[in-house]
Amino acid sequence: MGNSTSNGLRQRAQVGVAALTWALLLIAGSAADARTPARQQKPLAPTPPSVTAPSTEAQASPGASEAGTGAHDLTSADVAAFLDGIVPYAIRSGDIAGATVAVVANGQILFTRGYGFSDMKARTPVVPDQTLFRPGSVSKTFTWTAVMQLVQAGKLDLDRDVNDYVDFKIPEKFGKPITLRNLMTHTPGWEDTISGAFVPSASDLVPYHEYLVKHLPAQIFPPGKVVAYSNYGAMLAGYIVQRVSGEPFDEYIARHIFQPLGMTHSTFDQPLPSAMAKNMSKGYDKASDDKPIPFEDIEVAPAGSLTSTAVDMAHFMIAHLEGGSYGGASILSPETMQLMHTPASRMAPGMNGYALGFYQEDRNGLRIIAHAGDTAAFHSDMHLLLDKHVGLFISLNSLGKDGAAEDVRTGIFRAFLDRYYPYTAPSESTVAHPQADAARVAGWYMTSRRIESAFRIFNGISQGSVTALPNGEVEVSMLKNLGGAPKRWREVGPLTYREVGGQTHLKFVTDSDGRVAYWVSDDFIPVMIFQKVHGLEEKGTLTWMGAGCLGVLILTVVIWIGGAIVRRRFKTPLLLTFQEKRLRLASRIGAVLMLAVVLAWFVAFDLLLNANGSINGMLTIAYIVGLLGLVGALAVLAEAVRRALRGPGGWLVRTGEAVLALSALYGLWAIFAFGFASFSFRY
Repeated sequence: MGNSTSNGLRQRAQVGVAALTWALLLIAGSAADARTPARQQKPLAPTPPSVTAPSTEAQASPGASEAGTGAHDLTSADVAAFLDGIVPYAIRSGDIAGATVAVVANGQILFTRGYGFSDMKARTPVVPDQTLFRPGSVSKTFTWTAVMQLVQAGKLDLDRDVNDYVDFKIPEKFGKPITLRNLMTHTPGWEDTISGAFVPSASDLVPYHEYLVKHLPAQIFPPGKVVAYSNYGAMLAGYIVQRVSGEPFDEYIARHIFQPLGMTHSTFDQPLPSAMAKNMSKGYDKASDDKPIPFEDIEVAPAGSLTSTAVDMAHFMIAHLEGGSYGGASILSPETMQLMHTPASRMAPGMNGYALGFYQEDRNGLRIIAHAGDTAAFHSDMHLLLDKHVGLFISLNSLGKDGAAEDVRTGIFRAFLDRYYPYTAPSESTVAHPQADAARVAGWYMTSRRIESAFRIFNGISQGSVTALPNGEVEVSMLKNLGGAPKRWREVGPLTYREVGGQTHLKFVTDSDGRVAYWVSDDFIPVMIFQKVHGLEEKGTLTWMGAGCLGVLILTVVIWIGGAIVRRRFKTPLLLTFQEKRLRLASRIGAVLMLAVVLAWFVAFDLLLNANGSINGMLTIAYIVGLLGLVGALAVLAEAVRRALRGPGGWLVRTGEAVLALSALYGLWAIFAFGFASFSFRY
């Protein structure tokens, strides 16, 4: 899950720290290639201690990797040298306080390590079998596992209407019910919802039923058609587990997953039990911050409230990689586990999609399923290499400088794959004359994971672009190298592109009329698609027309106020009739009101992004100002049209009023198009 409008959207780090981090990953990888134990390496700077849990590690895993040309054997010693060469450098350069890592192979814990600190002030080291981290949306994989346990027991049906399992009504807007399969593949069709997902303290948590009824999202896509990541969907699944099993959700997970797997340092409880609280890592925005981020109380608990250690997460990974079993205990049958890991939804043929609860992230010719998780402080990844029986879990307790956590965890995993499973992608020829398709796909795109009922303007300003280059290649603003530079893509099939110098693909999908509808890419986790935008709502059009409209309104108000000051100073009357003066005053007040709409929504956005509590008060004010702006725009338009047609004033005045009229028209459109006066509190 994500904090504020991000869940969970995972953001790319900025250029400077990302480039430095990636360079350090390469340097550290080279150091590990020399098989030099980390304790003998000479660090670039004093390094926070790393702590190993030797009692839980296997010293080697014969046959864990099929060592081809350039491949390293996946052994405990080699993994230790490799990660000890990467992680300390990466977290230090990214201003990240600490990390916890686990690697499993062939049913054994191959490696666990803690890096850096869980408490910067006390300089408390991270201990992999003791220090607790919050894996965020990795929690969902436990919820989905619980669902599959009840499916296996015959108590749930993946393709049955979820209304059959809950005690409130979920409407069928498109004439088709939402199913558990839709929830597990994030295709119920709901808009995103973030209100109430995080609460100021555990005392503010409400029962699942109350939250689900109050925050039911609007359905904007037919079920099963469009992937759009949903924390609400996972929360609903957790509520279904609770109702069907007859056990509170957190107790169900403890009894049916944690206990069989020996996950003695894991819980969904909020607040933490006192026995566990002392081992909870503090979370930070950056390691250099003086003040840690308080423990985050998550209302949508089945979507993100897990607290665990790297060693416990290793147990869970082994169970998923070994047919549902760990240490002689079974949580799912091999057949059910295989069903859970089988692709169930794709947004384009041949591209990564969703299994039941896990997303695909196939890379280096390997079949991989995974899940990431983000809160304000903690940033985690869990990767399962299904055919190799290998898993890697990493969690960071800081976002880091310029969002470095994203590049650190992504870079470490890709370096891990390249070391133990090096890969040369098959050659693919560029199609002849790709310029026509490049021009066809060029334009602006917005994510399917979005809020439609409120804050709709965010869908405009957050769009990304696809740019056609003269040689027929394209650039996608959302897809960048770990260093921050934009990737280039060349066409290797109809509307199918491959990363220049890389292995990932980008595919554009058309609608029934042959128009480009959206794109998907293996370079991006498949939790959403990017849909093409047309007309006035394109970001490029919004940018120049919005800026022009604001400029005209500001200039109008400045001239109005400035003219009044000048006339007062020189005692020069305004040569208008009383009626004309009233209409002019209404017009200028209308211009002020339209500017006030922009200011009110700017403040509302700032509160949305930074406040923990309810912002409905400010949102109400913004809606009222939006309604007043609507009236003001009509006043501006009426006066501008009258003045342009009848005067008084020469051609310059009339031209200015005509431009003002166009600005008022654009303002009217924007108020309706982006719901500035909709009075919707669903977000």
